[in-house]
Amino acid sequence: MKARVIVTLKNGVLDPQGKAIEGALGGLGFGDVGSVRQGKVFDVELTGSDKAAAKAELEQMCEKLLANTVIENYAIEIA
Repeated sequence: MKARVIVTLKNGVLDPQGKAIEGALGGLGFGDVGSVRQGKVFDVELTGSDKAAAKAELEQMCEKLLANTVIENYAIEIA
């Protein structure tokens, strides 16, 4: 089973890398960009077949390692 975990900064958390990307895009002539927020994507392949168990396990992975839940949100997509 394949899953994707998307981790993004919570609203209100300063994102200097997003600001740098925003500025670089403006410098490259992409003037319609209002703002950029950067994040992380993890593609995880699991051996089980129970989607509910997989989601619970992925949530534990996020809480313990993949996301800093103080400043980041995460979303889990299971294919």
